[in-house]
Parts: sequence; structure tokens; C-alpha cells
Amino acid sequence: MCDTLRVRWTVTPKTAPQPWISCSGCGGMRAFQSSDKIRLNANGRKLDAWLIYKCLTCDKTWNRPLFERQNISDIDPAILEALHSNDIRWIRAESFNLDAIRRKAQRIDEFPEFDIAREVLRETAGWTRLEIELVVPLPAGTRLDRLLASELKLSRSRLQTLHEKGLLLTNPDRPDILRRRIKTGVEVTIDPGTTGDRELSWRPLATGSPR
Repeated sequence: MCDTLRVRWTVTPKTAPQPWISCSGCGGMRAFQSSDKIRLNANGRKLDAWLIYKCLTCDKTWNRPLFERQNISDIDPAILEALHSNDIRWIRAESFNLDAIRRKAQRIDEFPEFDIAREVLRETAGWTRLEIELVVPLPAGTRLDRLLASELKLSRSRLQTLHEKGLLLTNPDRPDILRRRIKTGVEVTIDPGTTGDRELSWRPLATGSPR
């Protein structure tokens, strides 16, 4: 729409999930943190790969299996290269693989802190609507209402009121969307009120730029 300020927020969580595992060093359940290191073991044409974690209390290591006895010819070449080079981007993505972690740990600590990059996609003079497109490259433990409240300096109760009055719309449109985790593809459209309020308050918060 021509009356819209449209921005993209790329939200990246800072800290990877931390599984709780029985620690042989501590003698009980402890939180483990990814070391961002891969361990490999080759046996003929088969390969084992683990992501190495460390106990936050005693530094004892735990190897989370990525795959075991996998035929090298069956491994995606890009993944194989990432494993051999300890590609930090690939490893970090794997450290956020909640489905895989849940298969090994009954308790997982997640963290709300995140980095956010803002990009203006479209802006017209006298805009009356704010559209926010979310990109979330890694699973984040942040709810939509908490994200909007922290970045737009609004209370969650005001956000809920705006939603109930139809002044805050979401895609997908569902009653509990504000309480759900943020994901790539979620879009939020807000009617920010008066012109002065839009330019002096909403725009800098939405774009990260004073002008």
C-alpha cells in the first residue's frame, strides 16, 4: 500500500538452547552449552559426527550425536564440508536444532535475548500504516508480544488492546498470535495514530534511524 512504512526485522537469538544432561563430573543433572566444535570419527567409508557440549559447572564434555555410521557418499557435500571445516554458521544453526536436542534431553533452557537488524523496505511521505515483516533465521524463544513491546516501547496490555480493536493486525491471523513464538514470515500491521506520534516516536523505533 502507498500509505505504508514497511520494514523488515531480522531477529537472531544470542544464546543457543542449553540441554540438561546427567554430568559424570558433577554427579547430577547439569546444563550444557555448545562449544561450537565438531568431533568426527571415520571408519572406512562411514562417518560419525558429534557436536561437543561442555558442562557449565565443571567443563565436562558431552557429545551430541549428529549422525552415526553414516555412509560418506550419503552425506550432502555441503554438510560434509561444513563438518570438516568446523563451519561456525552451520554449527550454530545445528546448536539451535530443538527437535534433535529434545531427543537427548528432557529439559532445555532457552533464552530471550536477541540481536535485531532493521531494514526499510518501503516508505512514503505521510504514511499512516506501519508494517513489520519478521525474519527469524534461528529458532527463538521470544514471543511476538514481548518483541513488539520491547522494540516499540509499548506495554503488552496496550498491544493486546490494539489487537482487539483491529488496530494491530497479523498474518497469520489467529487470536493467540501475540503469545506465540516469533517465526519467519509473520507480518504485523499497526495503525500508529497521529502524524506527530508516527514521525517522532514510531518511525525511529521501527527503523532504528532517527530520520
